[in-house]
Amino acid sequence: MKITGVKATVHRVPIRVPLIDHPINREMVFVRVETDQGITGYGMTSQILRWSVREFVNRELAPFLAGRNPLETERLWDEMYWKFNQRGTTGSVQGGISAVDISLWDIKGKYLKQPVWRLLGGYSAKIPAYITFGLPEYTREQLVEVARMLVAQGQDKLKMVVAHRGAVDLPEDVLRVKAVREAVGDGVQLMVDANQTLDAYSARELCRRIEPYDLAWFEEPIIANDVVQLAELRRHTRIPVSAGQNEGHRWRHRDLIVNGAVDIVQPNVVYVGGYTEGVRVAHLAQAFSLPIANGGGWPHHNAHLHGAVANGGRVEFHYVMWMVGEAIFQSPPKPEKGWVTLSEQPGLGLEPREDVLKDTEEP
Repeated sequence: MKITGVKATVHRVPIRVPLIDHPINREMVFVRVETDQGITGYGMTSQILRWSVREFVNRELAPFLAGRNPLETERLWDEMYWKFNQRGTTGSVQGGISAVDISLWDIKGKYLKQPVWRLLGGYSAKIPAYITFGLPEYTREQLVEVARMLVAQGQDKLKMVVAHRGAVDLPEDVLRVKAVREAVGDGVQLMVDANQTLDAYSARELCRRIEPYDLAWFEEPIIANDVVQLAELRRHTRIPVSAGQNEGHRWRHRDLIVNGAVDIVQPNVVYVGGYTEGVRVAHLAQAFSLPIANGGGWPHHNAHLHGAVANGGRVEFHYVMWMVGEAIFQSPPKPEKGWVTLSEQPGLGLEPREDVLKDTEEP
């Protein structure tokens, strides 16, 4: 089997979220890899440097991969990395490699008539799922309303944003966390995410103030995932620290792990280098007896990594990115009562809605 075509397109998908009048737009890069046997693999990466990613895939990776065997995922990943990313940067290069690698695994699964989660390791088709509902656009009262709505639907794991875009308002963050915890009760796992926006002092002080609310983790609390400062924060808080969702390769995850900076490792396949690199990070975490968890959204792809390995943890159904998947794919798996079950369909089991992709494509 040979690769006959690789194409990336950029899309802007409007999403409606509860209690917000206007749609929230989410951009993404969609990649197709075609073969001479009529099997097409579909992959994607997120909005980060999306135009650069599109051009990198179409102008560099497409001719580089032409005529190659798509089943040789390990070799192709290694050669893409050393050809285009010798110096280990993240961003557009790793985003493009991620999307192509995801497509190659989709092809491999379809060719071998097995789901990707089984080919990667096959630990479990049923994995825990959580809902990221706590958008920064919500008022405190809206946060409580949406949280109660999700709990009434049977969801028992929720995540909310704090310190939106570095706006340090610790008292308000504390009140928001307190309000949600009191609204959902003690039986719901609650997580917070600062998206790498706090300085070390603010992160430590916020941890101190929200520790009483029994948080399952604090995700990426410190600017740039500073390894030294994350490790120091872990020594001063009882809240587990998680990080890594935007890191572009295993070496950054290695630094977080060996320096004691995280309790939970968060590779995201649409950024880290696809499944080939994602499973390496998962196994690295296993060697240190650490779980992985999905941060950074895109659950329909990340769920396959978590279903593959014994230390696979909670998959993030970030409301906006979850709904993008609902819009662009035909019948993707849904979270039900805190769990998501992957299908037995070959490959990723994610067939695109061509009409939606056409309508949302940006020139």
